[in-house]
Amino acid sequence: MKQLFLNLPVNDVEKSMAFYLALGFTMNPLFTDKDQKCLVYSDSIYVMLQSREFANSYVKREVIDAHKSLIPSFTLPVESIEKVDEMMNNGISAGGIESVEVLREDFMYLRSMEDFDGYMWGIMCLDVEKFRALKS
Repeated sequence: MKQLFLNLPVNDVEKSMAFYLALGFTMNPLFTDKDQKCLVYSDSIYVMLQSREFANSYVKREVIDAHKSLIPSFTLPVESIEKVDEMMNNGISAGGIESVEVLREDFMYLRSMEDFDGYMWGIMCLDVEKFRALKS
């Protein structure tokens, strides 16, 4: 099975974990310890929340401030517009900030929020068949 592990350095591992749990991620205790928490979105997508010290213990590079720098953003697909809104509401209630306007197109509904460390997460409902028809 192909999997993606996103390693994110964070200021407060416990606070960040609570945010991601509110979005609907679950914890994987196998890859969790005091310096990092493994949060699972799906069988293929894992987010490793790492203390900044731990993250830099093996990479040895400057940890950027995602609030100030343009960094890659991440998008989580969901099955409905209602699920997009539910996840966004849960994330905002847990301290996330909706810093980008809603993108509503005929084939897509996308809302985006930043977590405590400035990582941008899009929550998207995409109708692939409508998109495919536009490209035809």
